[in-house]
Amino acid sequence: MGAGKTKRMPRAVREQQMLDAAVSVFGRRGYMAASMDEIAELAGVSKPLVYLYLNSKDDLFSACIGREARALTEAVRAGVRPGLPADGQLWSGLRAFFSHTARHPDAWRVLHLHARTHGERFAAEVAVMREEIVAFVTQLIAAAARDAHRDPHLPEGEVAGLAEALVGAAESLADWAGATEGVTAKQAAATLMNFAWAGLGDLMAGRPWSPPEEPEPEQEPTQEQEPLPESAPDPAPVAQAAG
Repeated sequence: MGAGKTKRMPRAVREQQMLDAAVSVFGRRGYMAASMDEIAELAGVSKPLVYLYLNSKDDLFSACIGREARALTEAVRAGVRPGLPADGQLWSGLRAFFSHTARHPDAWRVLHLHARTHGERFAAEVAVMREEIVAFVTQLIAAAARDAHRDPHLPEGEVAGLAEALVGAAESLADWAGATEGVTAKQAAATLMNFAWAGLGDLMAGRPWSPPEEPEPEQEPTQEQEPLPESAPDPAPVAQAAG
């Protein structure tokens, strides 16, 4: 008889293989330049099989975003150690974030660069992931404030703003670390801790920074047409005389 039958790979495993290849190609080339032929070749399958499993290039890109977004949020959640003090929890979460983005640079580029710039559908999918991370960081900061003060001193809006600022800084720093040779995940996390915790630490201790008092700006006079003096000549005859 001829060569023995090759064992078929389970669909779920084959699909993950395709997604791995797609994330690599999308991450390096971007959505528009990515080729379905290259993705299929890298996955070791035919292009028709990629379409059979994942329908279209748009659906394939969307599947990559969904998988990598879940992986990142799960990594951050798993990295935070609840039993630690507030700074320890933030440090462990940042370490998890920067470790994950450093290990998966193509996935980070898909999420933070290509998905946001290609189209509204993909930008919205990434925004859902970001909102989840911001909400998690908001809870972390609020819980730390309650533990420090024994009551929730920080207004809800201020906590949400701090979380937005922290997540935005982490995203920018992940881009910088990925583009800068020799920067480790630990160094990136330490950089953000040095930048953020000096302020957050004082805030948790009830010593928020306050802007200096400044004098109220003087009200500018409204520009209204002043009435002509009673002695002023009628402008019409003057104009006629000039003509």
